[in-house]
Amino acid sequence: MSGRPRVVVSEFIAPDGVATLEASVDLLADATLVSDRARLLAAVADADALIVRDRTQVDVELLDAAPRLRTVGRLGVGTDNLDLETMKARGIAVHLATGANAMSVAEHVIGALLFLSRPSFATTARVIAGEWPRTELIGRELAGRTLGLLGFGATARAVAQRAAALGMAIVASDPVVTDAGPGVTLLEPDALFAASDALSVHAPLLPSTRGLVGERTLGLMPVGALLVDTSRGGVVDHDAVVAALRSGHLAGAALDVHPVEPVDAAAGARYAGVPGLLLTPHLAGVTHESNVRISTVIADAVVAELAAS
Repeated sequence: MSGRPRVVVSEFIAPDGVATLEASVDLLADATLVSDRARLLAAVADADALIVRDRTQVDVELLDAAPRLRTVGRLGVGTDNLDLETMKARGIAVHLATGANAMSVAEHVIGALLFLSRPSFATTARVIAGEWPRTELIGRELAGRTLGLLGFGATARAVAQRAAALGMAIVASDPVVTDAGPGVTLLEPDALFAASDALSVHAPLLPSTRGLVGERTLGLMPVGALLVDTSRGGVVDHDAVVAALRSGHLAGAALDVHPVEPVDAAAGARYAGVPGLLLTPHLAGVTHESNVRISTVIADAVVAELAAS
């Protein structure tokens, strides 16, 4: 044994983060651990720190298997896979990569809104086949439309800046925000839905937000509205979104997060043939650049925590 603190990383971490950790700790970085619970539990038996993304369940079983654990680093900002209450009771520090992927998510949201507004972006195969569907696929501009932001943290603020540059009006709703700054109007949730020609969801998954975007609230939105969800699976009721797309109440929806991930064939069957639907595999916040930022932020935080404790 080296005498240095031992850190286990159970999911992907960028090489920059690995280099930071290796300089200070005894490191086991194995992205396959997340898929092998028995090996993961054995690996954390003598771990001083654990670094995860969103698939590793840091629950009582894992915490009991890691009696030396002093800190957990989350390569992201969601906490629904972390038993925060138990960790707090045991004095285990938690570090999140707050803000490190905000730019990546914001660009994804804007890209999704543009894609949904301009169906011609998806016509490559038809043009190659000799079709020329110009009249059928006339899109709409984002300029002059109202973007609603459900949740107004760092990522939503980055979306607001970019959407405003496209000429969109911005409204937002967040129970802990009392001043959204210039150019953003704060509304109560129902008023937000009713005002939003496009809605981008940035709410955490809590008992109070589960299913918040559902049949009733979608029904408040204008006919032909757009929806983008990059929050957490469970905040948006996907069955309600599918129904709204099929009825034409929603003109488009881009769903990056899902109630169960990965989506299996049985769950995926409900999306078959749904018009105006864009599904992505929880990648909004994942770019080469954000991977570096997230990995180094968490590596630095974990090293500092271990040095101080």
